Amino acid sequence: MNRATTTLPGDPPGGRRAVAVWSIGVAVYFVAVIFRTSLGVAGLDAADRFHVNASALSTFSILQLLVYAGMQIPVGLLVDRLGTKKVLCLGAVLFTAGQLGFAFSPSYGTALASRALLGCGDAMTFISVLRLGTRWFPARRGPFVAQLAGLVGMAGNLVSTLVLARLLHGLGWTPAFAGSALAGAVVLVLALLFLKDHPEGHEPEPFPHQGAAYVRRQIAEAWREPGTRLGMWVHFTTQFPAMVFLLLWGLPFLVQAQGLSRATAGELLTLVVLSNMVIGLVYGQIVARHHAARLPLALGTVTATAVMWALTLAWPGAHAPMALLLVLCVVLGACGPASMLGFDFARPANPPERQGTASGITNMGGFIASMTTLFAIGVLLDATGDDYSVAFCAVFVLQALGLTQILRLRGRAARREQERLVASRVETVHVPAA
Repeated sequence: MNRATTTLPGDPPGGRRAVAVWSIGVAVYFVAVIFRTSLGVAGLDAADRFHVNASALSTFSILQLLVYAGMQIPVGLLVDRLGTKKVLCLGAVLFTAGQLGFAFSPSYGTALASRALLGCGDAMTFISVLRLGTRWFPARRGPFVAQLAGLVGMAGNLVSTLVLARLLHGLGWTPAFAGSALAGAVVLVLALLFLKDHPEGHEPEPFPHQGAAYVRRQIAEAWREPGTRLGMWVHFTTQFPAMVFLLLWGLPFLVQAQGLSRATAGELLTLVVLSNMVIGLVYGQIVARHHAARLPLALGTVTATAVMWALTLAWPGAHAPMALLLVLCVVLGACGPASMLGFDFARPANPPERQGTASGITNMGGFIASMTTLFAIGVLLDATGDDYSVAFCAVFVLQALGLTQILRLRGRAARREQERLVASRVETVHVPAA
């Protein structure tokens, strides 16, 4: 792949100021991920606190992800109309209120409402940070900046598994969740004081109100592109196994089905996150040098994940050996970086004015798969008397569906992307000299 080596006319300058402003936006996303994944280390505690079964417990994460997924396209439109700062600040207010409400919820119903509020605020962060990167950094830095944002997000997951878990078991439910909510207040203040939508002299074109017809047209045109749909299905198929594991069912599976202590199970969850961060850097470097590696990496991740889950669930003994669980967690760490490849299919398939909409559609994929799997595992656990070997077979069903769609769309997306590349080269050749 040819990489740009010069700054395009009109590109933002980047530099230290850009890094400082972008870091504030990423800090908001970082805290949102901590709050999003906080239930992953508190699933068993939540079941005891609210006296609920597996299906009701999974509803917490399902509702949170349902709100998140449903907000993706509206958030893209909000960022275009209101700017990144306003949307990120609104998101920080909502997810902080949700985390605080969850800390003091006296009942299952109020706790559900709090997680929904948290999901709404969380939904406003990632697309906003992607847009912030494009406003402050040259276009050639876009893929690296996006990958780095995802890496910082996984660091938020690491905080959940290391810090919040210890606070929860050391201080108790309310102090742990209420104390963590202070981080939301801190990033909100930083964003209000220092965050800016764009550098001076790089103001975007005014965004006129064009009504519902414009919104429908944007969505329809983005969806018609095979690359957008391929990106969504790549995200759908790769992200959910790790998200389901980290968000809710990993700790119960390791403790109840595999007989591990909570401390050991927490260490394995931490391994998933660390693996994600390392593999994310590797995948980013590979794709930067070999654009054609996107699909093989995605398909390889899906295959490796399916194989490791099959070996773990079908192990003949009472518990899978620790070596196998370690490899499973390392492989699950590849799911997040592989899901980011979905954006690399959607990005070249759409012009700049549709990037937000296309990113929103792509980002919905993994969260829809995660919601479906969270619910299916909860229902199957209740139906089978907590038989995790049966319940986690839901992973294979979603993987098979996604893999079918990826294989169906890959040829059309590749041809369309090649057509766009040829057209852009022709336009460049025929641009008259100034």
